[in-house]
Amino acid sequence: MSISQVAINAKKIIEQKGLKQKSVAERMGLSENQMSALLNGRKVIDSEIITSLCAALNSEPNELFEPTDQ
Repeated sequence: MSISQVAINAKKIIEQKGLKQKSVAERMGLSENQMSALLNGRKVIDSEIITSLCAALNSEPNELFEPTDQ
């Protein structure tokens, strides 16, 4: 299973902002394991997750959907 574009970009934004996955997970009301599953393609990222992720990252949805070179 390939990792979604949203997951790739979320990881990139987390790194660029100097955040920890644990703190983003806490802001989203998720466990570290749930966050890891999202970012590693083991859990589907739906619209509810995207809304929550954007709020936690203080970012816009379009930032999560931008193409990357991977």
